[in-house]
Amino acid sequence: MEFSMQENGFSTETEYGTLQACGDEEYGFRPYQLLVSSIAVCSGGVLRKIMEKRRQTVYDMNITAGVTRSSEGANEVQKIHLHFTITAENINETKMHKNMELTRKHCAMVQSVKDSIEVTESFELTS
Repeated sequence: MEFSMQENGFSTETEYGTLQACGDEEYGFRPYQLLVSSIAVCSGGVLRKIMEKRRQTVYDMNITAGVTRSSEGANEVQKIHLHFTITAENINETKMHKNMELTRKHCAMVQSVKDSIEVTESFELTS
């Protein structure tokens, strides 16, 4: 990826269009938003694949991400909590706990930040 400086922030071209990033969300995505999005979407995608491989049909999935940032220094992201709300078939609490364990292990984004950002997960199953 190549990033070009703009009047406000930076931009890059992807196969899906232009991505604008800036510390001021008036001009683009803030860097922490991209970080949290990457972790949430990677986790969701891995979870969906795991559930499908385990013959658990996923009808719907929503992810809510809570972020804790440092109030001092660089205002770094310290913790991300992902809450999954899932509608699926052939699933129960025990299977879901195993799914979450496998998701954490196989999500490249979670593994990339595991030593610097605490990532936690919770879930609820809906019908």
